[in-house]
Amino acid sequence: MDNYIVSARKYRPSTFQSVVGQQSLTTTLKNAIHSNKLAHAYLFCGPRGVGKTSCARIFAKTINCMNLTSEGEACNECESCKAFNEQRSYNIHELDAASNNSVDDIRSLIEQVRIPPQIGKYKVYIIDEVHMLSPAAFNAFLKTLEEPPHHALFILATTEKHKILPTILSRCQIYDFSRISISDTVAHLQYVAASEGVTADADALNVIAQKSDGGMRDALSIFDQVVSYTGGNITYQTVIDNLNVLDYEYYFKLTEAILSSKVFDALLILNNILNKGFDGQHVITGLASHFRDLLVCRDKEALVLFEVGATIRERYLSMAMNCPDTFLFKAIELANTCDLNYRASNNKRLLLELTLIQLCQLQAQNEGPDSKKKGIIESIPQQAPVHSNSSVQQGPQRTAPVTQQTAPVNNSAQPIQQHQTTVAVQTPAPAANAGKKPMGMPRAISIKNIGEEKPVEEVKREVVQHEIVTSFREEELIRFWDSFADEAGEKVYLKNTMINCKPVLKDNYVFEVAVHNPGQQQELENSAVDLLPYLRSNLRNTRIQMSIRIIESNEKHLAYTSTEKYDLLLRTNPVLTKLKEEFNLILD
Repeated sequence: MDNYIVSARKYRPSTFQSVVGQQSLTTTLKNAIHSNKLAHAYLFCGPRGVGKTSCARIFAKTINCMNLTSEGEACNECESCKAFNEQRSYNIHELDAASNNSVDDIRSLIEQVRIPPQIGKYKVYIIDEVHMLSPAAFNAFLKTLEEPPHHALFILATTEKHKILPTILSRCQIYDFSRISISDTVAHLQYVAASEGVTADADALNVIAQKSDGGMRDALSIFDQVVSYTGGNITYQTVIDNLNVLDYEYYFKLTEAILSSKVFDALLILNNILNKGFDGQHVITGLASHFRDLLVCRDKEALVLFEVGATIRERYLSMAMNCPDTFLFKAIELANTCDLNYRASNNKRLLLELTLIQLCQLQAQNEGPDSKKKGIIESIPQQAPVHSNSSVQQGPQRTAPVTQQTAPVNNSAQPIQQHQTTVAVQTPAPAANAGKKPMGMPRAISIKNIGEEKPVEEVKREVVQHEIVTSFREEELIRFWDSFADEAGEKVYLKNTMINCKPVLKDNYVFEVAVHNPGQQQELENSAVDLLPYLRSNLRNTRIQMSIRIIESNEKHLAYTSTEKYDLLLRTNPVLTKLKEEFNLILD
């Protein structure tokens, strides 16, 4: 039996022309060889499997070739090329810095650098995974890397450029290798499949290319795996079965159910996907990418951002025409929000199902009340949040205008700059006849009335008719203020702010809260939507407003003079004047 060689090694590039997806870098290296302008140190950095070490070997082989071709490639016929191909060249040394990362290893390398080459012009030292060297090894390597012998050339390769010392980076020419595009990966896989006598669909190779994430070595490894699974006949279905990739078909079915506002169909599709063993976060991120691809397909100029097979591309183009831009914008936002909240959620499946319900309601909100179909859950109009102890009737709309003004405070001893914010939240007033229901209890809401909205004019009339103005003392205000703080629950920052910053009652039922920083101000402003209705309801006064000011000591006071010290003491104890006169004291 012949020894089997994996495709990643068998089809490893041996010339600059065979390197996939790095044309700009290979052209630069060939031009440097042709013009004989070689640096003494190079740094090849980039993701895994994109050709860094392969290019380093090709470069080392080419600069020692005695008979370069017209294309600037090695001839493979001279003694130097033959020695390299047979892996017996003494001019090219490879060091794995992951296992040889000590100072002694670098010192041994420095000793070898002094010996000139026997054949060829240069001795090339390729140090792979150079970021694994210890700081002491890096420092020992600095002088040799900066001023090596004329026959020595170093090529450093790494996947983590940020871990290399800046003193090393400054001594190297840096080449950044990019991820290989999906189209280039598919083209190379087609070449490998043809060379191996394997039949492969373009869509199947496209899935492999996407799975490899821009690394050719990963793509070839996945290719070998799928070939072993299929026996040499690679199809789209066999690839997604073997790699456990979520099929595009599920995303198309989900999109159709969402566009038709069929909530239960969408939930059944999600259940089918989860039963196949797919992670929920993988599902929602894939759905967000699916909506993004649909959005890209709606513009011909943006199609360059969309890389899939020809068959699937046609399906995307067809479905994109049925998806409005506003729908796709909101759908991407909902899916992204679900992805952000997924890890923190205790009931992850419920979060996914709730997101699908919200997605289905995007289209239901635009269809109107006459489009009731079987399996469609009607959209519930969003209500303003109601505090658990509030008896305020919430209207269909609520506004929270914020006006800022600066209120200077006169203080000769220490000037203080204050920023004041008045928060006014318009909410319908509590019912005038409160005897039927104790104040502070939540209002009962009938299921039949959910979604019913009254005209704005009618709501305004109700607000005027139910306006209540009852006098209250500052002690009562503080009592209900503390009561709201106790019920803040998990809002620890709000609770601490309300405990440390007490309200002060002013004129016209406006109370002022002095806070110490903008964070406390923002917390109170965000909570005003619930706080003000709570206070108005319990204090039976619909005119209550809140004013927030920040106390900041921004001005620096110079050291007190003797006269200023005496004046301050005199205000505290006027008897000092008599003491000064009796003893005839003089201020210095």
